[in-house]
Amino acid sequence: MDIKEYKGVFVFAQQVDNKLSNIAFELVGKGKSLANDLGETVTAVLVGYQVKDLADQLAEYGADKVIVVDDPELKEYRTEPYTHALSEVINKYKPEIFLIGATAIGRDLGPRVCARIHTGLTADCTKLDIGDFPLQAVPGQEQLHNQLLMTRPAFGGNTIATIACPQFRPQMATVRPGVMQKNPKQPGRKCEVEEFNPGFVPNDLYVEILDVVKKVENTVDIQDAKILVSGGRGVGSPENFKILDDLAEAIGGTVSCSRAVVDAGWKPKDLQVGQTGKTVRPKVYFAIGISGAIQHLAGMEESDLIIAINKDDSAPIFDVADYGLVGDLNKIVPLLTEKIKEAKAKANQN
Repeated sequence: MDIKEYKGVFVFAQQVDNKLSNIAFELVGKGKSLANDLGETVTAVLVGYQVKDLADQLAEYGADKVIVVDDPELKEYRTEPYTHALSEVINKYKPEIFLIGATAIGRDLGPRVCARIHTGLTADCTKLDIGDFPLQAVPGQEQLHNQLLMTRPAFGGNTIATIACPQFRPQMATVRPGVMQKNPKQPGRKCEVEEFNPGFVPNDLYVEILDVVKKVENTVDIQDAKILVSGGRGVGSPENFKILDDLAEAIGGTVSCSRAVVDAGWKPKDLQVGQTGKTVRPKVYFAIGISGAIQHLAGMEESDLIIAINKDDSAPIFDVADYGLVGDLNKIVPLLTEKIKEAKAKANQN
């Protein structure tokens, strides 16, 4: 492998039912930043069937180029044809960096692609930078420059590991949704669009989809919420989440929770914030009855404003909170809800 042949930053632009996922725009944003550091461009790889029209959206969020792999075999996500598509794109275009979202699709696809093209993969990254490897110069060892430094939680979130892949290309990582920020949209922006089809010959690894059953969920995607009212084990019981529901309704927010609440069966996993749940970045995050374990902090510490309510004044959540209230949540939360309702009623009168 001649590493010098590999140039540019590529990202997998995930789409489902011909609609781009938010992670596609987040990866284009981060890819653009990395590409600028390297003096290169960012290319989005769009895979599916009759998806070419989506390329303009990727351009508006910063893609310099879009490679479209369009084929009837790619209509629904299946591991083998999608792996074949990305592997052939990498073999032909030789990107230096390739990023994939750590979604259900990305977690299946990423490891298979990296195994097929014989490179490494750092999974579930929360931070990506361009820098030197080793991080600190070691006597007698060459320090390589312009390496992708991939940071992720390790050992159950008890430590943070920074990983590099200096000897193989592309440098591949899956990135947690909600961690990276997408660029501001530039309506009307265009970029180069290139179509590429490596050919698809079904074999015994191609799964046959007999039927697609879509389940309608009533839960809101907490990653889209501007205000989150999140409860932990300290709420006490599933019935007691009613006071959080009342606060969320009064303030126009959405209820979420910690892993302990999900493990206890009080709330569905779709509402879980944290390392093994979802990463969120709301304008306001209420942490109510949440101690603040590092696994939870990893999923919400980038919130614009964090308000913590806990009876334990030494709870780690107060270390990241902008405002902290020490006391009984059963008294504080209803009182807060009442004051918010009074303020809204007064504002409506005026």
